Amino acid sequence: MLRKEQNDLLTQTGPGTPMGDVFRRYWIPALLAEEVAEPGGAPVRIKLLGERLLAFRNSEGKLGLIDEFCAHRGVSLWFGRNEDCGLRCPYHGWKYDVTGQCTEVPSEPESSGFRQKIKLTAYPLVERGHILWTYMGPPDLQPPLPEWEFITVRPEQTFSSKRIQESNWLQAMEGGIDSAHVSFLHRGALNSDPLFKGARGNQYNLNDSAPVFEVVEHGSGLYIGARRNAEDGHYYWRITPWVMPCFTMVPPRGDHPIHGHFWIPIDDENCWAWSFDYHPVRDLTEREVQAMRDGHGIHVTYVPGTYRPAANKDNDYLMDRAAQKAGTTYSGVSGIAMQDASLQESMGPIVDRTRENLTSTDNGIIMARFRLMKAARALRDKGIAPPGTRPEEQQVRSAAVVLPPDQAFKDAAREALQAQPGVAQASV
Repeated sequence: MLRKEQNDLLTQTGPGTPMGDVFRRYWIPALLAEEVAEPGGAPVRIKLLGERLLAFRNSEGKLGLIDEFCAHRGVSLWFGRNEDCGLRCPYHGWKYDVTGQCTEVPSEPESSGFRQKIKLTAYPLVERGHILWTYMGPPDLQPPLPEWEFITVRPEQTFSSKRIQESNWLQAMEGGIDSAHVSFLHRGALNSDPLFKGARGNQYNLNDSAPVFEVVEHGSGLYIGARRNAEDGHYYWRITPWVMPCFTMVPPRGDHPIHGHFWIPIDDENCWAWSFDYHPVRDLTEREVQAMRDGHGIHVTYVPGTYRPAANKDNDYLMDRAAQKAGTTYSGVSGIAMQDASLQESMGPIVDRTRENLTSTDNGIIMARFRLMKAARALRDKGIAPPGTRPEEQQVRSAAVVLPPDQAFKDAAREALQAQPGVAQASV
């Protein structure tokens, strides 16, 4: 378990907090490119790391991410007019460009130089892989652009979505590296979800509900291996990579696409759950993409006009007790993503980790917390940059393999855990 001050250190990500400073050293996903697609289109509100921001694409197509509020009297610039390479506040006409610089103050003479002194907080916003990424840290320490495999394959090979999760980012992320729950919570979906069914590995999950965990550190995070029994004395290994601070991948199943997540804090009590699917050697099929749009696999359907899941705490996640009793769904909640989210949200906005009773299956979670705390303190106390910001540290994959009992997964699956263009995933 954690002490309260440790839990606070890990869960608080607003401006000036140690963990917030860690997050601000990375490029993080901010919006889907489709949300800000039109030059001169409507601005979009976005809250990240406790900061209320506004994204827009100016009339020339340049992207901007700036403070939501006008520097004059605090009006939300969401009401602004996107015109002539800038966003104009409708209250008194102050205008800002994509860098946050005020370019016009109609009430003041240009000769006064007043408008040059006004500049909103602004962050870079770049498009890679259908996603708009931002960096919110010190400009002189900006790392190279992200190079995750799912955003560097051809567009036809990848699909991404996002949803709001009404909990702190850490309990969501910890679910992403917890392989033990698959044998219970998701057992009804393994042989029915179109993006999971048919894989031989599903039966290993269903037949062995007591996995043995081995966790191996790598330079930018962890490889979390969950070992289950297979045929002839062999072991089925599901290997989950975690890259600091919040990137996780789900071990693949058969020839289904690989998938994973980013868990991005909105504020301390809500986060964005980003979900991606991609296949390293082929295009996604129309059936696969449609299944993703229909909320299968790790994706969801939405309340119309929002990114809030259609199944949410206000409707008890559309709980179906009859399906639970029949075993169609183990928890009574439908869909992989919402099975996870419903239980994580049930913990409360920020789970009290002083009350936990952890076991050996939680070793990955324990080690991830330690790495995060170590990085936050090193940055706060010594100015040491956190790991995982360099492109070469992002070239990871999850893997699912069957190995003889005398082979350690860290050695036998070493190549399978590295992203290799044109090479298929290691999957069972």
